[in-house]
Amino acid sequence: MRVRATILPIMAMIFGTGKELMAQTNIKNIVLVHGGFVDGSGWEGVYKALRKEGYTVSIVQNPTISLTEDAAVTRRAIAAQNGPVILVGHSYGGAVITEAGNDPKVAGLVYITAFALDKGESVSSLLKDPPPGAPVPPIMPPQEGYLLLDRMKFPAAFAADVSAETASFMADSQVPWGLEALNGAVTQAAWRTRPSWYMVTTEDKMIPPDAQRAMSRRAGATVVEVKASHAVYVSQPQAVAHFIEKAAAGALAAAKERTATGELAAK
Repeated sequence: MRVRATILPIMAMIFGTGKELMAQTNIKNIVLVHGGFVDGSGWEGVYKALRKEGYTVSIVQNPTISLTEDAAVTRRAIAAQNGPVILVGHSYGGAVITEAGNDPKVAGLVYITAFALDKGESVSSLLKDPPPGAPVPPIMPPQEGYLLLDRMKFPAAFAADVSAETASFMADSQVPWGLEALNGAVTQAAWRTRPSWYMVTTEDKMIPPDAQRAMSRRAGATVVEVKASHAVYVSQPQAVAHFIEKAAAGALAAAKERTATGELAAK
């Protein structure tokens, strides 16, 4: 897990020091960010599971028109939270949290089969050279600057382990994904200064599992692998929620450790 020294003042701002910090038992604010072609309603199962455990959960309805605007919408959701935040992104939502996650309130990042980009990278730059034999997402030619998936191929590519009825609804209720979002480049990768967690989905037909593994390694993330499709947040909401809970506990432990180290160094 990679956390640079620059996180120390951020953690001090978020948590304070001494008794206030040590009294914390968990980070309770979770912000969920959806990816391309879908909206935030797919998080419902994860939302319910986390709320049941006492978390405050906000779901960002990012318009997926441009990375800049999506990051701004996400920052507004972060600003509305009372205290430190775990920021969670699925698919393209990973690019959004990588950009928006530099907010001082963000204590940790969770990538759910998501794009963990570095500075200067975009989703399109990572998609242009797929590994040999990797499945190609059934993206239709752009229409007026927006993309959709082939409706007939959507279930197999995006949601193979979701019920046929739900997968059909997701295919028919797609949200057009803007080319500006696809081509938007990250200006500063938040995972370089925050702890991160990554859920790899081994049956994914949208982001190849090996590409997920490479991004998670580069970010120094804590990784779990799950046998699931790209829509794991819909098909296995309990597993996703449990992973987010682990991240919340881990981010707090990392912050406490670094705060204690900083206090000792100051003596």
